[in-house]
Amino acid sequence: MPAQPLTAHDIEARLRDLPGWEPDGDRIARAYTLPSHFAAAALTVHIAQIQDELDHHSELTLGYRTVRVTVNSHDAGGAVTAKDFALAGRIEEIAAGHGAT
Repeated sequence: MPAQPLTAHDIEARLRDLPGWEPDGDRIARAYTLPSHFAAAALTVHIAQIQDELDHHSELTLGYRTVRVTVNSHDAGGAVTAKDFALAGRIEEIAAGHGAT
């Protein structure tokens, strides 16, 4: 069964629990700054592992000392769903351990 899109109100309310995350068109997004390129690459790999575990994948952009994540649900027509917030929450749980701010 496809995930159900969240309303704009639901998205706003859920974003309050995820500091640094923001709406980005039909997605939610966050950019992280890390202490080194290696730390940024390690965070990217860790996020990929979580995505495989959840079977829910985001767009990741690796920069010199940055990682940008944008998330939406393809099975909901590209809308934001509860699955996106589950992934964002898991990313938040591990980001600080990589030195991300």
